[in-house]
Amino acid sequence: MTRSNKKTRLTGEQALKQAFESTDHTPLLDNLGVDLSDEYLCLALTHRSFANENGALPNNERLEFLGDAVLGLSIAAKLYELHPDRPESDISKMRASIVSRYGLADVAREINLGPHILLGKGEKLTDGGDKDSILADTTEALLGAIYRQYGFEIAREVILRLFAAKIDGASARNRTLDWKTTLQEALAVAKLPMAVYSDERTGPDHDLTFYVTATVGKTEVGYGQGPNKKSAEQQAARQACELVQSNPGAIKV
Repeated sequence: MTRSNKKTRLTGEQALKQAFESTDHTPLLDNLGVDLSDEYLCLALTHRSFANENGALPNNERLEFLGDAVLGLSIAAKLYELHPDRPESDISKMRASIVSRYGLADVAREINLGPHILLGKGEKLTDGGDKDSILADTTEALLGAIYRQYGFEIAREVILRLFAAKIDGASARNRTLDWKTTLQEALAVAKLPMAVYSDERTGPDHDLTFYVTATVGKTEVGYGQGPNKKSAEQQAARQACELVQSNPGAIKV
């Protein structure tokens, strides 16, 4: 009797189960502050690229649609309460900045969501887990999953906690301050060369810490650390801005 040496190809459901269970999602749930069933958590984390590569599995887009609605209402109601004297045009802009792709992606990075997202091979190769669009959509899907499992009040509590800093600092601007852009503008005014960012990382793939140094010419001007490269770069750029604006003469080129 001849034995086949061919490896058995995983079915879509088997591939999904294997991918989902390959990462410890406990840190993510701790950051969210609620437990989610494996069914809802897995669905919320399944990007369409993974679903399409594995036999058209269900993806997180329906939960994303639901989470968007719950998020929008929660933030709008809170801003309405906090700013009774502001016109609709102001609070509308505040809400738009908080629930924008950039605002959602910021929150996603704060809870280190990227390593948990189930992505297809193409998205993995292009660092899809750190793309603003994918991070934002998956955050909304998680909020939709929380709503489905626990109802509106619990979902609202989670949203107001995760977005508390953005709500407190809300303004009529359309997006949060980009410190890298601000630094670039400050360097141009001071007639200094552009900043160069170098990074190191430590820890397992699902719980990385990034350390970034910003250098202008021969001078280290800023340092930052965080759960992803972008947030660490923003910290380094913010620190560098303070130096450039207060003492540009200290920078040796």
